[in-house]
Amino acid sequence: MMRSQKCWLFSLSLITTLIFVFVYHSKLQKNKSVRKAALTNISLLAQVCHEIFEGKVFYEAENTLRTTRSASACDEFLVLSHYITETLSTEEAAFPLAYAVTIHKDFDTFERLFRAIYMPQNVYCVHVDEKATAEFKDAVKQLLSCFPNAFLASKMVPVVYGGISRLHADLNCMRDLVASEVPWKYVINTCGQDFPLKTNKEIVHYLKGLKGKNITPGVLPPDHVIGRTKYVHQELLGLKNSYMTKTKKLKTPPPHNMTVYFGTAYVALTREFVNFVLQDQHALDLLSWSKDTYSPDEHFWVTLNRIPGMYIF
Repeated sequence: MMRSQKCWLFSLSLITTLIFVFVYHSKLQKNKSVRKAALTNISLLAQVCHEIFEGKVFYEAENTLRTTRSASACDEFLVLSHYITETLSTEEAAFPLAYAVTIHKDFDTFERLFRAIYMPQNVYCVHVDEKATAEFKDAVKQLLSCFPNAFLASKMVPVVYGGISRLHADLNCMRDLVASEVPWKYVINTCGQDFPLKTNKEIVHYLKGLKGKNITPGVLPPDHVIGRTKYVHQELLGLKNSYMTKTKKLKTPPPHNMTVYFGTAYVALTREFVNFVLQDQHALDLLSWSKDTYSPDEHFWVTLNRIPGMYIF
C-alpha cells in the first residue's frame, strides 16, 4: 500500500513537472522573436539583466530587420526599440531638420545613433561606403525601409579617409535631401560613430537662434596644415587598404582668388546655403580644385561660408 502511494505521488509530480515545462517552453517559443528584437534595445538592458539573475532563458541579440522587411516586423521593431513616431512639439514640427549620415561599419552603433536622432518630421539620408560588406549594406537597407523619411543615398562611392570621396559622400546626400519634399531648415552631417548630446528640440531651439547663419567654425590654416592644400594628394584604393598619398607637385592657387580657411568637417548648413554649394560656380570650382587636396571637407565648407557677402558664423 505504501509503495503504491509513493508510486502515485511520484507519477503526479512527474506529470506536473512535464506540464510546467511544456507550458514554459511554449511561452518561450511564442516570445522568441520578441526577445530577440528586444535585446537590440539598450533601454531594455535592465530587464535582461534581471532575467539572467532570475535564471530565465534568453536569446542572443539578432535584429529581425536583417532578414525581413514585412510591415509586422517593422511595427514590432519600432515598438520594442522605442522609436519616437509622433512629433513632440509644435516648435519642432515647424522646424524640420535634415541629416546626412556617412557610415561604413558597426551596424549596432549606427542603429543607436539613428534611433537617438530620429524624428518623424525630419528627413535622413544615409551614405554607405561602397567598400562596406554586403551584410552591413543589407542591414542598413532593411532598417531604413521601416521609415518613410529615411533613405540610402542615390549615389554611393568608395570612401577614402582624408580624400575628396568623403566630401562627395556628404554632397551626394545633400543633393538627395534638397530634392526631398520635407521643408527642412538646416542639414547636419554626421558619421556613424557620432552621438547627440542634445534633444531634437534643444537642437532646433539653438539653430533658430542663429537666424539663418551656418555653423562652419574655422580659422586661417595653421602651419601644420598648409601642406594639405599646397601639394597635390591622391586617393589610393587597394583591395585591403585605402589611403591618401602626398606628392611633391605644387597645386595651383585657389579659384576666384579665394582665401582658404581650415575648420571642422562637421557642420550645420541652411537650405539656402546648400543650394549655393550645389549650384554656384564659386562652389563648383572650389570643389574641382579640392579634388587632389588632403581632407578637403575640412576647408570646403568654411571657405565657402567666408566668401564676402555670405552669412558667417
